[in-house]
Amino acid sequence: MSKKRGLSLDEKREKMLQIFYESQDFFLLKELEKLGPRKGVISQSVKDVVQSLVDDDLVSKEKIGTSVYFWSLPSCAGNQEEREEALAKLKAIELKHKELKDEMLQYADNDPAAFEAMKNAIDDAHAAANRWTDNIFTLRQWCSNNFPQAKEQLENLYKEVGMTDDFDYLELSPAPLSSVID
Repeated sequence: MSKKRGLSLDEKREKMLQIFYESQDFFLLKELEKLGPRKGVISQSVKDVVQSLVDDDLVSKEKIGTSVYFWSLPSCAGNQEEREEALAKLKAIELKHKELKDEMLQYADNDPAAFEAMKNAIDDAHAAANRWTDNIFTLRQWCSNNFPQAKEQLENLYKEVGMTDDFDYLELSPAPLSSVID
């Protein structure tokens, strides 16, 4: 007596795909379990084989009401191959984009927009420093006017915190910017 060898999983998958491609129809699982043995796939393994095809996007599955329908058209297989090619191209393009983005970061110091932003930041910082200087002069004047008897003590406090006689507004010199441009 010779034992009959069963089909491998790949062979079962091919046989089930043939059922879909030949009929180009929609099936319930029960219908597939009846058609499977005609192609050599035992009915007990049809559910697992069809699920593996669904997992690999070779067969579509949709629940409509209480029923679950399965289908696959020959054009879907072609679309799947095209999709894989498109995904591979997309991945290559994304990789190239990342490489170019990294290269752009190397040249960020020479970016005119970044230079203009630095220039604006310098102007803003200069204005803020002079605004604080103005606030300090206003506070010193207020303290001198309201506490004339403590003027000498206040002058000593100012010197302790670093406000010497040469404390004054900042002048913005164009020299640092021109040296960056050259």
